[in-house]
Amino acid sequence: MIYREAGQFRTTYAADQRIFPIAQDRVGVALLLAAAFVGVPLLASNYVLTALLIPMLVLTLAALGLNILTGYAGQFSLGTAAFMSVGAFAAYNIQLRLPWMPLLLTFALAGLTSAGVGLVFGLPSLRIKGFYLAVATLAAQFFVDWLFTKVGWFSNYSSSGVITAQRMVIAGVAFETPARRYVLVLSIVATLALVAKNLSRTRTGRSWMAVRDMDVAAEVIGIPILRTKLTAFAVSSFYCGVSGALWAFAYLGTVEPQAFDLQRSFQILFMVIIGGLGTVMGAFLGAAFIMLFPLFLNWMFHAVVRGDVRPGLLSQLELVCFGALIILFLILEPHGLARLWQIGKEKLRLWPFPH
Repeated sequence: MIYREAGQFRTTYAADQRIFPIAQDRVGVALLLAAAFVGVPLLASNYVLTALLIPMLVLTLAALGLNILTGYAGQFSLGTAAFMSVGAFAAYNIQLRLPWMPLLLTFALAGLTSAGVGLVFGLPSLRIKGFYLAVATLAAQFFVDWLFTKVGWFSNYSSSGVITAQRMVIAGVAFETPARRYVLVLSIVATLALVAKNLSRTRTGRSWMAVRDMDVAAEVIGIPILRTKLTAFAVSSFYCGVSGALWAFAYLGTVEPQAFDLQRSFQILFMVIIGGLGTVMGAFLGAAFIMLFPLFLNWMFHAVVRGDVRPGLLSQLELVCFGALIILFLILEPHGLARLWQIGKEKLRLWPFPH
């Protein structure tokens, strides 16, 4: 049939180590990227780009960061939104105090600033793990929120605490329209997703997975636990910092601590759980599900009730459904939507023969 690898011979080690070894996968990804970069900006409305696709891509990047820490390295964290907040405020202050700094370099420096903060809050992982580590990272959420609220220097002494992000200009091109902002965000997310996929296949990524599976055995075979865990925290915080800067500059247009509260951390955690731990695909699937599911729920509820529905009731119903779905995924398929996608591909490769 169409999805077959028969006759596709890999004669070199480089061909055998490809991210997409099957030609159909490479063609499919190329078509998907072409549609995302060309078709979507031309066909999608400003509402779809601004309210759905841009926030979905930014949260995908944050979910990638959490997936590196939790899915690959096995270090549980509830401070994802705090590291996003660090990236947002760092990008704002860099642009404010160093206006000559290129925007892309500003985002990179914001990610590095967040990585430094992540290293500090990752130090407890050397002694504690599991629930206790989650509580330790939760402290970052409250500390960062308090710091940016009480210290006026970070917000340029704004009386309201809500500051307007600077214009996004790269090489003289202003990214002000929804289509341009979408293409910029998509380019950054696609690049960092490719980096994350390759990083998981390197010695560093394999060290993360060894520590995740059994840290004592990893230390016995010579893997440095200190460096491995702190590297995971740094890389994860870098991704979260860049996503926070994009959330403020490309989506909200403002920089405010309330946009990165504890609820945001739980939202990203739900994306990772539903999408699938330890996979790059899981971050994309989880973010898409979390962003599109409320719209589907709203449409279905209105179709069933056929009348006016209180917004508060829909909000509560959404939370109930999310909780039920997380329980179902943890029981029926702990590896999330990414595993279901993988199973579907395996069955398609063997169809019509039984698996």
